[in-house]
Amino acid sequence: MKKIQLFLMAGITMFFMACSGNDCSADGVTGFPGDVAGMSEESYSAVDKGDGPGGEEISDGDEGGVGDEDNTRKSGLLTAGEWSDLDNWKFWTDLLNENEFYDKTSYWKFFPNKLVAVKVIDEDSVGIANVSVELLKGKDVEFATRTDNAGYAYCWIGMFGGAADDSTTDSYTLNINGVDYTETVKISGKKDQELEINVIVSEAKQAEDAADIAFIVDATGSMGDEMDFLKSDLDYIIEHASSGNSIKLRTAALVYRDEDDEYITRYDDFSNDVSKTQNFLSKQEANGGGDYPEAVHTALESSLQKLSWNESARSRIAFLVLDAPAHHTDKVIKSLQKSIKNFAKNGIKVIPVAASGVDKDTEFMLRFFDLATGGTYVFLTNDSGIGGDHIKASVGEYEVEILADLMVRLIKKYVE
Repeated sequence: MKKIQLFLMAGITMFFMACSGNDCSADGVTGFPGDVAGMSEESYSAVDKGDGPGGEEISDGDEGGVGDEDNTRKSGLLTAGEWSDLDNWKFWTDLLNENEFYDKTSYWKFFPNKLVAVKVIDEDSVGIANVSVELLKGKDVEFATRTDNAGYAYCWIGMFGGAADDSTTDSYTLNINGVDYTETVKISGKKDQELEINVIVSEAKQAEDAADIAFIVDATGSMGDEMDFLKSDLDYIIEHASSGNSIKLRTAALVYRDEDDEYITRYDDFSNDVSKTQNFLSKQEANGGGDYPEAVHTALESSLQKLSWNESARSRIAFLVLDAPAHHTDKVIKSLQKSIKNFAKNGIKVIPVAASGVDKDTEFMLRFFDLATGGTYVFLTNDSGIGGDHIKASVGEYEVEILADLMVRLIKKYVE
């Protein structure tokens, strides 16, 4: 079942030039230390029902649209849903056991089956942001990440190396902000109804009131609606996400195509001035592509290497907006694993925004990305009547929202 909740939003009018832009970067900002520039790296209401796992309802995004009669106005009209597999652990593990989907893990070689969920708090039970968290097996680091703005961190067992082994909880320990955690680690697996949280009191200091928001966007020919949306609504998103709090937001953008196109990636580095990011996007056109897969792996690599992420910020978010998967080769998959591992290690949440054209392989690739980095899954729906058809996401009950408002809500959730 899904509920449609559409909010009217003030229109934003912009004039922009449809011309190509060159690579550029903002004033130098110290990013993560490491071998790669800017990044720490390890050697490189309507009701609709469907059948879900165990007879649960799976929402369908196939209702008719809303908007202008000729559907020419894009600003403020794209609609989307959001689903957190971390908040719906039982649903997720049941879904992976379905015959239709159980092979997706081996297809992409991501195995989000066994999880150590952590919440780091201070003496007043307030979550502490940007604290380093390592899950150790003996002396080896199994998974490394950083806490989000609410103090949560998600460490995976066997995420990149095959199905999780049968090691007992005694095999694993946690290191929080350089201090060993000696109590038995709670592990959530396939049979658990919900995540078990390891709550740890730490003397770590709170992170600074700053956040980085990057937009990584497929700029191939089929992405015109989504490109127009960002060009027109980015200022609205950041303005409303910034209201009511003291968090200093920086924005950046990276667009990508495929190997044989005019370019593979172009980017504009982080800036305190959202108009700089919006001006960069206004100069980009949706073009090229051709075959279905695109250079997703190169885009992820470049966003780690070229964008100067703030290592002291309380939040780092990468919205990955696309309608096509990565190429399915061993080399590309290893690159995806490496990049996502480093997104997690540096506390960057990947929040995919799945556009029209996404198939089931792509959907699960994106959900693996957000699970590994503590993010959430966003998908466009047909309710706006804009663009091509959007497949039914294999999720539970969700609300349909205006995409811009949904992104504002998520930024506030993961930043404040």
